[in-house]
Amino acid sequence: MLFAATSPSNANITAALNLMPWPQEISAQAGRLALARQIRIEVKGADLELPLRDWYRRLALQTGGTLQASADAAAQLIRIQVAQDGPRTPTATDDESYQLSITAEGIALQAASRFGALRGMETLLQLLHTDTSIEDVGQGRGKVWLPLLTIQDSPRFRWRGLLLDSVRHFLPLEDIKRQLDGMAAAKLNVFHWHLSDDQGWRYGSQAFPKLQELASDGLFYSPAQMRELVAYAAERGIRVLPELGFPGHASALAVAYPELISAAGPFQMQRQWGVHLPTLDPSKPAVYDFLDRLVGELAQIFPDQYLHIGGDEVDPAQWLASPSIRAYMATHGLPDPQALQAHFNQKLEQILTKHGRRMVGWDEIFHPALPRSIMVQSWRGQDSLAATLQQGYPGILSTGFYLDQPHSSAFHYRNEPLPAALDVDDQLAAGEQIQTWSFQMARLKGPGLAGSFSLIQDRSGGWRGFIDFDGRARRSLRHIAWRSGTGLSFTLDTWMGEFTPAVQLDGPQLSGYVLIGNVRYPVRGERLAAAPAGIAPRRLDAQQAQHLWGGEAALWTENVNAQILDLKLWPRLFAVAERLWSGKNLRDEADMYRRLVGVDAWASLSVGLQQHQQAAQLLTQVAGSDQIAPLQSLAEAVEAGQYYARQHAKFLKGDYHQFERLDRFADALPPESATVREMDAAVSLLLANPSEGPALAQLQAILSRWQRNDAALRALIKSRPALAELAPVAADVGDLAELGLDLLQRLIQRRPLSDAEASQAQALLARAAQMRDEVVIRAVYPLERLLMGLMALGGVATK
Repeated sequence: MLFAATSPSNANITAALNLMPWPQEISAQAGRLALARQIRIEVKGADLELPLRDWYRRLALQTGGTLQASADAAAQLIRIQVAQDGPRTPTATDDESYQLSITAEGIALQAASRFGALRGMETLLQLLHTDTSIEDVGQGRGKVWLPLLTIQDSPRFRWRGLLLDSVRHFLPLEDIKRQLDGMAAAKLNVFHWHLSDDQGWRYGSQAFPKLQELASDGLFYSPAQMRELVAYAAERGIRVLPELGFPGHASALAVAYPELISAAGPFQMQRQWGVHLPTLDPSKPAVYDFLDRLVGELAQIFPDQYLHIGGDEVDPAQWLASPSIRAYMATHGLPDPQALQAHFNQKLEQILTKHGRRMVGWDEIFHPALPRSIMVQSWRGQDSLAATLQQGYPGILSTGFYLDQPHSSAFHYRNEPLPAALDVDDQLAAGEQIQTWSFQMARLKGPGLAGSFSLIQDRSGGWRGFIDFDGRARRSLRHIAWRSGTGLSFTLDTWMGEFTPAVQLDGPQLSGYVLIGNVRYPVRGERLAAAPAGIAPRRLDAQQAQHLWGGEAALWTENVNAQILDLKLWPRLFAVAERLWSGKNLRDEADMYRRLVGVDAWASLSVGLQQHQQAAQLLTQVAGSDQIAPLQSLAEAVEAGQYYARQHAKFLKGDYHQFERLDRFADALPPESATVREMDAAVSLLLANPSEGPALAQLQAILSRWQRNDAALRALIKSRPALAELAPVAADVGDLAELGLDLLQRLIQRRPLSDAEASQAQALLARAAQMRDEVVIRAVYPLERLLMGLMALGGVATK
């Protein structure tokens, strides 16, 4: 009998495993299987010659060359049995299930298809241990071993993808191949290749060569290169989904073929980021002739049955300004631009069908005039996705999986693809009290954010609440906490990132800030007489939920180039992959992080991912030498600004364009600080028990390290003019280290702060929290909790 991974009988053994994604079912036993120096793999039912070559190579890497392939009959045998060897090109309906058995007698892997076998082989490599104890050596045991266990595994979702944007910054083929290796290791199966946009055309067309000649800066992929990548991906069980965007995001296309555009040219290559005007003219027959030939050409290169047509962010200005297009709309009974886009997509869908392809597009393509064979990819969130699923259209989610935004792995891990009903009672019961507050939050660029939140106090004094963002479905609040009577905080995950207000409710007025990810935004508001009616989240029945095919992580490259590609993707993408592969109820964030650390090291060695190498290389460039220890220490305390804070800051400085430098200190940072996460956990332990020795020692060690680093860091910054904007950040980290060490001593001694000392500490924390040189000091928040905990435990002494 197989037990769930959380079964007590498995807990002690499975707690040491670093598998990711976690299998659906695992049954572990005590003991291990030592591996001989020579390994022989016997495969029945499929030709896995190419994958096995790579598997043997990685086996040697993981074991320092001590384990090698052998054809000798006496070599240790791994049996792989594939039930049916289908086509070598993956499809959306492949059975990726597998069963892995490791016993004292040997290793057996059974799979329904070659692609299931590939997934099982990755699991086997993750299970490989090369550590050994003194006792093991004394008993003569082998240094390479596998745990004894049985795994039955299959993906929760059939569509588990990664979008890479090769337009904003061109990505060389070898760098993309390395990400495909990582995708295979994470059991992802769709590579979504973004090949055209306003800033460039990367698809090398033979039928329309002016596209790459005039609109690529010479940076594009030839048909041979694209076929090479498709084959490389297929050997790893990964489909390649090309995206060419129509009818908008067409500036590059307009440069090459202005006669297809809705307004008169000439047009120039767009160097600025953002949404631009050029749009295909849906009234011109030549547009559909162009698309017919282009789709026919694409179908010869990309064998997948799906083709992504973009369809997002269509600015209708050119359509509405064109007399001929307005006349076309009147003739065809199209009342508005949305109807015109749906009409365009109907004709494009017929072209795709002619060439044996199905349409995938972003939210904006959704329209009841289109057949239910189309796939909608949602960047607008679960509300929009739910509307698609309710109408019977298949859909996939990308909101919450945008990896170009440096959110935490935990944020992505909590992002459930299946739209869910409101999980809090928003109705007032007898004896309960409610208060509702409006809020308005300005942004650095674009419209602000507004809405209201409501807090309900039940008869026992407990609190629950919900929030209504303007135009969006109601969401529940987490971690509602009152501070100093009128101070309030709560949190929830949103399409922007983790959303955490820290506000004062003074009489009828609300003031303070909202922390989105790690960036503060000032907020104001007022008390309302009543809660709004709100928009209820859409409820899906079981049949509608089956239309959800999965999700895709997305890496847009405004702030990413090949030099930092791995750094921005890994190891965080493993957390997304687990959400799309593993069981819905797998929610332990602490265990996820524990395993992520192990998988990060494994992927660097076995897969060859370069996240750590890229960080060190860029820090070397920033420092101007290999003496990067001061910057590495600073990196422990800070993070790159999250949400769209960095893009908006660049926009205000006039740097929101293709030539903006990506060699800042901020660019060398991983998406989140592991050290600050450790500080958060240690502060929680210490506040619960001030005599918690290990937590105290850990915090003192971190803060002392930053304090010792201060002089060397300041000297390095002074010697490098390019780091001048980082100077106040470095100074504040030094001051925060001193403050933190003082707070720890006070907590141990139960020695409170004076009013003046508390105010001074709060002023330092507030100053240090601002974004400068595109980074924020994330360490502010565990230190802020430490200060508040000290004030709550010992009070504030008044002089």
